[in-house]
Amino acid sequence: MEVIDAIRSRRSIGRMDGEVPRELIRELVALATCAPNHHLTEPWRFTILSGAARERMGRIWGERAAASAADPALADKLRENEPRKLLRAPNLIVVSTRTDPHPIVAEEDFAATAAAVQNLLLAAHSRGLAAIWRTGKMVHDDAVKEFLGLDAADRIVGIVYLGSNPMVEPEGQERAVDNVIQWMSE
Repeated sequence: MEVIDAIRSRRSIGRMDGEVPRELIRELVALATCAPNHHLTEPWRFTILSGAARERMGRIWGERAAASAADPALADKLRENEPRKLLRAPNLIVVSTRTDPHPIVAEEDFAATAAAVQNLLLAAHSRGLAAIWRTGKMVHDDAVKEFLGLDAADRIVGIVYLGSNPMVEPEGQERAVDNVIQWMSE
């Protein structure tokens, strides 16, 4: 698949099934790490969850979401529903970056890791896989980071939900490019 075709045709798929083989995930991560990174810091880390690991993280996710609710009924609902989010795909790739003590390096490392996520999404699409990049407040939660073996200072850039079969494939939409361009010549 040509890269321009991949960029134009890739879509975020919210629900999928079909386990992705480890070797294919390894290939996707290798392609993700081809992203540009200032001074070749290679700040990214990829934690792959499948099977019961998604359920274990889901329980933590649900408990942490429930703990932030003031209303007990809402807390119960969050405790029950939040873990299901991690079951929308058979594989989850948690993409994180270390946080350098120097703020400029930390910012560059975060941007490089975001570029790695885009590489991963395009590579998955080129292999015929379904994927979506998700975040949310739980990516900032220390208990989630601890479960994943990350340092509290690390930042989760996103969770890529990955599967081999999309359950629903959304249509593309035209972008209003002229609304986001500002031309300056003098």
